[in-house]
Amino acid sequence: MSEPAGNVTEYSVSAISGALKRLVEDAFGRVRVRGEISGYRGPHSSGHAYFRLKDDKAALEAVIWKGVMGTLRFRPEEGMEVIATGKLTTFPGSSKYQIVIEQMEPAGAGALMALLEERRRRLAAEGLFDEARKQLLPFMPRHIGVVTSPTGAVIRDILHRVMDRFPARVTVWPVRVQGETTGAEVSSAITGFNAFTGSERPDVLIVARGGGSLEDLWGFNDEAIVRAVAASGIPVISAVGHETDWTLIDFAADVRAPTPTGAAEMAVPVKAELEATLASLSARLDGAVRRRTERARQAVAGAARGLPSLDALLAIPRRRLDEAGEILRRALELSVARKARRLAAISLNPAQLRQALLNRADRVAGLARRLDNAALRRTDAGRERVAQVARRLTPDTLTRRTTMQRERLAALAMRADRVFETRAERRRARLDQALRLMDSLSHKSVLKRGFALVRERREGPIITTPDAARAAACFVVEFAGGEVDAALAEAQPAQVKNPEPSAATKVKPPAKPAGNSANQGDLF
Repeated sequence: MSEPAGNVTEYSVSAISGALKRLVEDAFGRVRVRGEISGYRGPHSSGHAYFRLKDDKAALEAVIWKGVMGTLRFRPEEGMEVIATGKLTTFPGSSKYQIVIEQMEPAGAGALMALLEERRRRLAAEGLFDEARKQLLPFMPRHIGVVTSPTGAVIRDILHRVMDRFPARVTVWPVRVQGETTGAEVSSAITGFNAFTGSERPDVLIVARGGGSLEDLWGFNDEAIVRAVAASGIPVISAVGHETDWTLIDFAADVRAPTPTGAAEMAVPVKAELEATLASLSARLDGAVRRRTERARQAVAGAARGLPSLDALLAIPRRRLDEAGEILRRALELSVARKARRLAAISLNPAQLRQALLNRADRVAGLARRLDNAALRRTDAGRERVAQVARRLTPDTLTRRTTMQRERLAALAMRADRVFETRAERRRARLDQALRLMDSLSHKSVLKRGFALVRERREGPIITTPDAARAAACFVVEFAGGEVDAALAEAQPAQVKNPEPSAATKVKPPAKPAGNSANQGDLF
C-alpha cells in the first residue's frame, strides 16, 4: 500500500536546484577533466566563452569567464583536446551541470603540433609561404616599425642595437605577446602600419618576442597574423623566440631573424662601416679626378705646342696674295700695252681716250680694294678658327666631355649586364628544354611503361626479330629496374631430359598476356 501524498516532503523548484548545486559543488569541488572542445565559436561579446567538453560517450558543458580567457597561453579551437581544471557546478536556470574552467592546457604537445602542422599545410597550399611573394629588405631604412611588448627586454635590445649600428627613427606599436588576444593585436598592428602614408609609414617592420614554450608562442601561430604578414606591403622581419623556436609567422615573413637583436642587425647597416666605405670611395674619386685633370691639362699643353703660330698660318696665303698681285701687275701691264697698240691702230680723239683711261683706272682701283678686303676677311676667318680651337681645348670643356663619356660608359655597362643575364636565362631555358626532350626520347622512359629491351649481349646489338633471338640463343633482357640474362627454350636440345639448370636458363621467360594478345605482338 503506497504512502499517502500528504506525508512526502514538498520542495520548491529553487530549493531542489539549490540543494543539487550544493551537493555537486561539495562532491566535486575542484576537478581536472580531459576532453575534446566542441561547439566553440570564440568568446562571447561579454568576453566569456561557452562550449562543451566531450569524449566518445558523454559531453560536459563548460564556461570560461573573461578574466580567465586573458590568462590562457593558447587560443582554444574547435576539435582541440585539452585538460581543463576547475570546479563543477550547476546552472539552475536550465537544470544543467557544467564546469567553470580556471586553467586549461592542451592535452599534449603532440596535439598542438598536429594542429600546427595541419594549419601550416593549409596556409602553404594557399600560397602564403611562397618565396616568390617575399620582398627584399631596404638597405638603409629611415623609419622602422616594431610590433612587440613595450615593457619587455626585447624592445630595449632592439633599440640599443639600432642606435649602436645606424640611428634611425623607431616606432613601437605596443601589443600583448602572449595570451588569447595576441593574434588580433599583432595582426591589427601590422595592418595599421601599412595604413600609414608619407613619412609616418615605416620602411621595414619587426615583429619580435622573447623565447618560450610552444604554448607561450602559440599566439604567433594565429591565422590572422599569417594573413596580415602575407598581405603587408612593408617588408616584415620575424624575430619570435630563440633560433630553435619556430612559428607560422616565420614562414610568412619576408626574413626570419634568429633573435630580436639579430632582427635589428638585419634591418640597419653599420654606420661606421658605411662612413669608412664612403671615405675610401671619395678619396679614390678625388684621386681619379686629379689624375684625369692633370692628363687633360698635359694633353691641352701638348696640343697647344703643336698648333702653328699666326704668321705660320698666314704665310702661304700671304705668298699666294703676293704672287697673285705680281701676276695681276704683269697682266695689267700687258693689257695696257695691248690696249695701247689697239688705240694706236684706231683713231680716237683725246677726250674719249682720257675718259676711257679714267674708267679703266676706276675699275682697277675697285679690284684692288676688293682684293684687299678679301685678304682681310680670309685673315679674320683664320684667326676665328684658331680662337674656336683654343676655346674647345679648355679644361672645363674636357671635364664636361669626360663626365659625359663616363655616364655613357656606365649606361653601356648596365645594358651589357642586362643583355648577359637575358642571354644566360635563354640558354638555361633551352638547356632545360633539351634535357626534357632527351629524357622523353630516351628508351628508359619506354622501359618504365612495362616494356623490355633485348640485346645479344651487354652493350651489344638489339634483337628485334624471332630469327635473331633463335640465332643468339642467350641474350640480355633490360628492364626499367635492371638487366637479366635469359635463353630461349627452343634453343635447348630436344633429346636431353631434365638438363642441369645453368645461369643462362634459370630465368623463366615471361608468360604472354592472355587478355590483349590480339593487340600486343610477341616480344621476340
